[in-house]
Parts: sequence; C-alpha cells; structure tokens
Amino acid sequence: MPMTVSPQLAIAALLLASIANAQTLTSNVPYAEPAVERQVLDIYAPAGAKGLPVVFWIHGGGWQGGDKTAVALKPKVFNDRGFVFVSINHRLLPNVDMATLIGDCGQALGWVHRHIADHGGDPNRMFVMGHSSGGQLAALLCTDDRHLRAAGVPFTALLGCVPVDGDTYDIPAMIMTHEFRQQLHGLSLPEMGHRQIFGNAPKKHVEYSAVTHVAKGKGIPPFLILHVAGQPDVTAQARRLANVLKAADVPVTVFGKRETSHGKLNDDLGIPDDPATQALYAFVDQIVAAKR
Repeated sequence: MPMTVSPQLAIAALLLASIANAQTLTSNVPYAEPAVERQVLDIYAPAGAKGLPVVFWIHGGGWQGGDKTAVALKPKVFNDRGFVFVSINHRLLPNVDMATLIGDCGQALGWVHRHIADHGGDPNRMFVMGHSSGGQLAALLCTDDRHLRAAGVPFTALLGCVPVDGDTYDIPAMIMTHEFRQQLHGLSLPEMGHRQIFGNAPKKHVEYSAVTHVAKGKGIPPFLILHVAGQPDVTAQARRLANVLKAADVPVTVFGKRETSHGKLNDDLGIPDDPATQALYAFVDQIVAAKR
C-alpha cells in the first residue's frame, strides 16, 4: 500500500526544505575606503554558512557597462551546492582608465579575502569567474600576480579560474584580427575598438593580456575556459590562452558550447541539463573535493 503522509508532516518537510535552501543577501558592501558608487559588491550565502568555498564573479559589459545584479541563476545554484557567491561592481570606461578598472577588481578580491569568513566563506578557497569583459578581468587577476600582491591575496587562495566567453586574453592578436578583417573588406577601422578601449598603446595591450603573465612555477590556479563553439574569435582566444597555460604546466580545460550565444551561454549557467553547467560543476567539484 502507498504510504500516506499527514498534512503536518508535509508542511514540516516543506519548511525544512525551505530552511535548507534559504539564502542571505548582503547588498552593496563597500570594498574600498573611501568607496565611490560602483566600488561595492553583493554577497549571497546559504543560511548558516561557515567555511564554504567562494565564487568571486565579475560581470560583463565591455568594460563600459554591466552590473553585479546580472547573475541569473548563479547565486542560487552555487549556494545550493555549498558555496558563498560574491558579485562585484567596478568603475567603468571612460570614467576611469583600464588600470583603475582592473585595480577595482583587485581591491574587491582583497576585501573578500580579508572579510568573507564573516559571511561564511573560506578566504583560502576562492574561484574567480567572469563573463565577457569580466572573463578577461578574471583571467588577468589569476595570472598577473601584481594585482594579487597589491590586494594582499596569495595565489594559494585561488582554487580555480573560469572565464566565460572572453575575447581578449591576447589583446594584440584580437586587435590584429579585427583590424585586418576590416581592411580586407575595405571597411573603416572601428572608432572605439579594442585598440582604443585598452589605451591605444601597444605596450598596454600586452600588459593587459592574460597570456603575457602565464609562467611556470607562479602558482597559477587551474582554468576552465568556457566559450561559444560557433564563434571564431572567442574560440581562437580560448585556445590561445589554453595553449599558453598548458605550456606552463597549468591544468586547463576548454569547453565550447554549441547552439548558443554570448549572452545565453552565461545566463544558462545553472540549468541542470546545460552542457556548460555540467562542465562547470565537474571542474569546481573535483577541485573542492581535493581541497577540503
């Protein structure tokens, strides 16, 4: 005979499930002193969190837009899997230069390393992730140790890096690709392309490229590089970064998702049957299991 459950037990089970999935959100926490309007972050934590691994998320928007609230399913699914999720804002071009923008991301990571234990996170088990321009910034933070040193964050605190569909891990290569394509078709060069965004100085283009800073023995964390499989530029940039990481003996996985788009790849992260989500979970779960 099928077992019947009393209404009281059913309600109790629902309450327990609700408590188990409860989430606390601490919004607009300043990470600089004094902090300007966009130097703030949001912290999503499971109820009763203590010593959990941390996801540090940088939004996309072409370095000129975007917001920390554009996180779709990610805070909930990561909280449900036992992570604290942090989403940051940074100042934007053209109000500040690229160096200042990158510095904001470093400052935010430093604040999280110093204070996330107060919100249930483990400051020595952090994943740095980001979408689009945030992917470039995430990859740079996880390869250029100057930003980590300035923020007081050791490479040993980083468990992994997940840039999502970035196109500027090698900025000189991307500039050459775009400009040659325009010239080949007799078209004018863009007035606000990557050359201008990154300072219109070749030295800066090299400096702001993650591939520049990859080297053996630095303690660079493992990478999972997610990208749209049908887009040639992001595919080439993903493979370029992966090859440099492999040459430096840094563990790296590249996953290209088919039949998707730049925005959809990011927004679908957290859907159970999404292939990129499954690759992401496999990456973080394996590392966390080894670093308990």
